[in-house]
Parts: sequence; structure tokens; C-alpha cells
Amino acid sequence: MAARRVVVTGLGIVSPLGVGIQHSWQNLLAGKSGIRSLVSEFPGMGYESLPSQIAGIVPRTGGIAGGGFDASEWLEAGDSKRMATFTQYAMCAARQALNDAEWAAPSDEQRERTGVCFGTGIGSLDDITANYAQFQAGGLRKVSPMFVPRILCNMAAGNISIRYGFYGPNHAVSTACTTGAHAIGDAMRFIRFGDADVMLAGAAEAPLQPLSLAGFSRIKALALGFNDRPEAASRPFDKDRAGFVIGEGAAALVLEELEHAKQRGAHIYAEVRGYGLSGDGFHITAPPADGAGAQRAMRRALQTAQISLADVAYVNAHATSTPLGDEVENCAIKSVFASNTRHDTLAVSSTKSATGHLLGAAGAVEAVFSVLAVAHDVAPPTLNLDTIDTSAGFDLNYVPHTAQERTINAALTNSFGFGGTNAALVFSKLECK
Repeated sequence: MAARRVVVTGLGIVSPLGVGIQHSWQNLLAGKSGIRSLVSEFPGMGYESLPSQIAGIVPRTGGIAGGGFDASEWLEAGDSKRMATFTQYAMCAARQALNDAEWAAPSDEQRERTGVCFGTGIGSLDDITANYAQFQAGGLRKVSPMFVPRILCNMAAGNISIRYGFYGPNHAVSTACTTGAHAIGDAMRFIRFGDADVMLAGAAEAPLQPLSLAGFSRIKALALGFNDRPEAASRPFDKDRAGFVIGEGAAALVLEELEHAKQRGAHIYAEVRGYGLSGDGFHITAPPADGAGAQRAMRRALQTAQISLADVAYVNAHATSTPLGDEVENCAIKSVFASNTRHDTLAVSSTKSATGHLLGAAGAVEAVFSVLAVAHDVAPPTLNLDTIDTSAGFDLNYVPHTAQERTINAALTNSFGFGGTNAALVFSKLECK
């Protein structure tokens, strides 16, 4: 049986750049940053004592019209008590995507062919720390009966499936910072192999908690020295990059079998052409110097996409702004695209410069941005790229500061995670051969 083609028909996002595709995408292209001070946003929460006090923070004001997150506008009564923050973000992104795809109220028969593949990297550390403190202070009776249902990593997928009555695959992914990309790639395969006709895919993360920042600080992963100027902290490919900036949010994509989408007249953003995944087999946090695992994931994604390297005009890099990680990924990209790295043919940027690193949700958010890059023929910028680190081999077009309009027939997006897990996705225009 020939593999079925899969397209993107709906998008939703909750990001530090705003809630909703319009807000996030326009702010990204305008070069705005969603990285702000945790101390200013959440005074008295314990961030004051930490070396890194900044994060990509989802706006809380302005409501739907202003691109802010107000749970009451997206959730049913009582959901906030039942759902952890990462699940709330997932529900918001899912509702946007389903509405965008006009797939919010399918028939009973259609619901049997609709599934969910949604993940998270950490889940709800907030609930774990809060309930442990309550248990220590008051014993069993102080532990919330919703403690376990709120922290489970599959609860975003489960709650989406329950809310909309989707009876197809109900699947959750948790592969650190590769989670979002794996969720989308796995969902594509469910459709290709006939397990579903429509899949809601993505990931969510809500890691803004003093303990999580303390943990990342202890492994010297976070950018330091930018507490007084948070917007300048995430600087992928730059000579002064000093670590990543943690972020929160969610993104969702409606994936659909091509003929199914055509028959109902759905708007098609792009085709999901390729998916590759690999393991480094090397170290729990550091990649091998040549980026061999990243190369394997990219090559496999391009192989399954069955398109020419020349068709890939944009790479949304995983590049988190760490000295080692950016350099290794850059080496891998140059190796894979050796015949297509001229400034006029290939653009590479890191949108984490504007959002921070959303951990498990990063791959989903960056997949949305990659789809929009293909749909609108524009490569989003890398912010804070003031001095390209040429001494470390950075000699590509990294779209510094300003978005670049160019024909983008296909885009590749990378995601890599602790444990040595890698994934790459390829999106293309529908007519791209």
C-alpha cells in the first residue's frame, strides 16, 4: 500500500510572543522578543536568589484580542483546578488549531478517525513541589486528590481527546526537548499508515518554577549576565552566546490525509514531507563534536521527504544559544547541505532568539513557524546576532535581525534533547516535487 500524504490544515500557538498565530507570527517577523524578567513578572516567587532570572513568558494580559493568555477564555468551568498549566496551554493551542482547520465538531464517524498526539518534556513540576510541601506540613489529607491526574505527561493528550470526543489514537510523547517534533512526526505516521485520517499534534511546557531554573543553573546551561536586559540574552550563533533562556508555551497542528482534506475543501498550509529521528549514543547532555546524530536525523528526514536539497530554502535550527550546541548543529547542517549552503539559496535561523527555549514544546512551536515560513515565503530572523562567531565556523546566512522574503518551497526544522535524542521534520508547499 502506498503511503498516504499528510498535510497541515490548522495551527494554534501559545508563546512568549503572544497567544494566537497572528500575534506570535507578526511579532516574530517584527523582531520582537518575548523574553522578560521573572522577578518583575512574578515578584516574591523566589527567582530573586537565582543567577538566571529571565524567561520566555507567555503574556497574561490583553486577552484574546491582545494576544494574552486568560484561562477563562479558553477553558470550561473547573478546568483550571483539574488541569496543570501545561495542559491549559495545550487546550488553548488545540482549540485554536481545530477552529482554524474547521474540525471542531466532526461527526461520530469522523471522530473515530481523529486522534491526538501531544506531549510534554517535564509536565507539572509546580504540582509536584507544591504537593510535597503540603504533605510535609500536613500529611496525607493535605495532598490534592487531583495531584496525580495533573502531573501525568499524557494528560494534555488525554484532556484534548476527552474534550472533543476523539476516538482515534490517544498518544503522548516525552523525549525532553525533542518532544514536539517527535509528536508531530509520530502523528504523521499514524495517518500515513491508516490509523487515522486527522491528528491533532503538538506539545506544551510550563517549566517556569524556581526549582527548574535552579536545576538548569546547576548544570551551567542558562544564560547569565542578562538579568538587567533579558531581550538580549538569547543570541544563537553570536560570539557572545552564553547559554539558553528557558521558556513556556504550547503549539498544535492539525494534520490530515491529503485526499480527506481536499474532499472537505480544507485550507492547506503545507505538506508534511519528511521525518527523521536518531540517537547520539554518546552522552546524556552533550552531542558528539561532529553532530553525527543530528546529521542522521536530517538525512533521514530528507530521504523520506523525497525532495531535492535545492528545494530546502530554510532551516529552523534547534540552536539554543549555547556555545557547544550551536556550533555542533551548525557543523551538522553544513555537512548535510554541503551542496546548498550559499547565502542566496539557504537561510538558517533560530527563533529561540525571540521565544527562549520552550523545552518539550520547542519543536512544536518551531514546526508552526516553519510551516508559516513555507506558506508565506519568509524566513524569520535570528535576534541579537550582532557578531557572527566566524571563528567557530559560522559562515551561513543566519537571517540576522531582520526577516528575509524568499521563495521557500521546503523547510527543515531540527529538535535535539537530553539523552541524545534527535528529530528533524520537513514541510513543503503542496506542489513541491
